Amino acid sequence: MRVTSRFVPPPWQRTAQAAGLLADDGGVRPTIFAEMSALAARTGAINLGQGFPDEDGPAEVLEAARDAIAAGVNQYPPGIGLPVLREAIVRHQAHWYGLQWDASTEVLVTAGATEALAATILAFVDAGDEVVVLEPAYDAYAALVARAGGVLRTVPLRFPDWRPDPRELAAAVTDRTRVILVNSPHNPTGAVLDRETLELVVELATRHDALIVTDEVYEHLVYDGAHVPIATLPGARERTVSISSGGKTFSTTGWKIGWVTAPAPLVTAVLAVKQYLTFVNGAPFQPAIAAGLDLPDAFFARAAATLRDKRDLLGAGLTAAGFDVSPPQAGYFIVADASPLGHPDADELCRALPGLAGVVGVPVSAFLQPERRSTVRSLVRFAFCKRREVLEEAVARLATLA
Repeated sequence: MRVTSRFVPPPWQRTAQAAGLLADDGGVRPTIFAEMSALAARTGAINLGQGFPDEDGPAEVLEAARDAIAAGVNQYPPGIGLPVLREAIVRHQAHWYGLQWDASTEVLVTAGATEALAATILAFVDAGDEVVVLEPAYDAYAALVARAGGVLRTVPLRFPDWRPDPRELAAAVTDRTRVILVNSPHNPTGAVLDRETLELVVELATRHDALIVTDEVYEHLVYDGAHVPIATLPGARERTVSISSGGKTFSTTGWKIGWVTAPAPLVTAVLAVKQYLTFVNGAPFQPAIAAGLDLPDAFFARAAATLRDKRDLLGAGLTAAGFDVSPPQAGYFIVADASPLGHPDADELCRALPGLAGVVGVPVSAFLQPERRSTVRSLVRFAFCKRREVLEEAVARLATLA
């Protein structure tokens, strides 16, 4: 008798399918950002989909990278990062937030914030552990939790104010929760979590003995008030892994220089994973980002003010075109509701928008798990981290929609 066995997909494939990373034909599904950027390139549309600046960062930072290359800083740096950058991160955290870290044991340099997130989640999340995130959420979160074998628990943020319901947040965190992943300032919405919400996160993490992992890459791009790291709150520091990077602040997204700050045992656990991901990264860019972190306060104020003006320019244009707009408090992005224009499906609109107006955006549904995408069906995210003349042209094109 011939026995026929059913093919069982390998673990990586099952994980990728669960995370929505595979296309119907079994190939790797491109991210929505790659897809929309390719659409912009193919059609000649203005790309307001992917969040990268179209201007270089400060001259001092660029020159520091060139100097480092010329000086021979081109081989493997130490696994935890060059001392010059780790020490600059310590100074930065003390200056802006009053946080004190040991550069030798409590700071880790990573290949961008995404690697820091990957190494942290893989270090602390085992099969069946639950990870709580606020949704919409950066798409890497769900993929990384799935790869670690964890279970994603989402708490909704709702248009237009994007505030979590404290009762829903409290219900999501249980004794099964291993990590509460907080992104503030938030991508894609531009929301900044208020102190009451941050305090609730700390209270819940303490009650259920969970770790807090916080993604703060837009920390210096807050338009009103100041960024408040959750690690500064009472009871938070000892259980928080804080993650940031230089890409957004210094318009050097391609350099991929990020970092982790946390108590030494947590950093050691993250390093144990990180060293088998990239091992090390970006040697000549590390002293350059260190130079950026040491720039005068006026630089950071100007960077935020410049982006605030661009936010207002694009926001006014979207409103004039007929969108309902949620003005962001921070970051690179603005979310707009297309339903008043007669476009209830943002996914369809974003694919048609190059032909309708010569502009590309990203549907917010890409930032949610499939079962909740209908709650943001008509919402589009646009990036305003572009040159002013590019935004002015985009506004003029979008006006044709009205």
